[in-house]
Amino acid sequence: MSTLRAGVVAVQGDVTEHADAIERAADAHGVDADIVEIRSAGLVPDCDVLLLPGGESTTISRLLDREGIAEEITAHVEAGKPVLATCAGLIVSSRDAKDDRVQTLDILDVTVDRNAFGRQVDSFEAPLDVSGLDSPFPAVFIRAPLIDGVGDDVDVLAEWDGNPVAVRDGSVVGTSFHPELTADSRIHDLAFFDELEVEVEA
Repeated sequence: MSTLRAGVVAVQGDVTEHADAIERAADAHGVDADIVEIRSAGLVPDCDVLLLPGGESTTISRLLDREGIAEEITAHVEAGKPVLATCAGLIVSSRDAKDDRVQTLDILDVTVDRNAFGRQVDSFEAPLDVSGLDSPFPAVFIRAPLIDGVGDDVDVLAEWDGNPVAVRDGSVVGTSFHPELTADSRIHDLAFFDELEVEVEA
């Protein structure tokens, strides 16, 4: 059985939930998942895939820069390796978060409006039609960012109320919602195994 080394950036956010989703997706492909929690530099280069979870985007961006992880994530993407960035992870990955407090990675050619879907009390779940999935995905939105601009090479995978909420830019998939908060691991599958299937099977 092949092994997938999956790094979950663990400076903040739903680390355990994402690790569980990656393991479910890997198991469906007959692949072992070796989950690495990343809190310091030196671990990212050995990872096949990376996940940037939600949390507080200003804090996440500051810690990534301080610990030297940010430049390693950029190199990971430049090597064509997959990344899934969710909620605050999407904000940090964007080209422009429209907030000088967020030091973005610029690995996803989108602009975002932080917390555009409202406060914590405005959180909601919605069945979402996602390109590549054969049935709606139960998307959980919690203080979700709005993707209000996409680059020419960015594919919009899903929209809600006329706005993009899931996108793909090369090997990077970003979502406004939290796919790890359901038992449905198809977003993790879409982000990682669409890109890795050939290598994993080899």
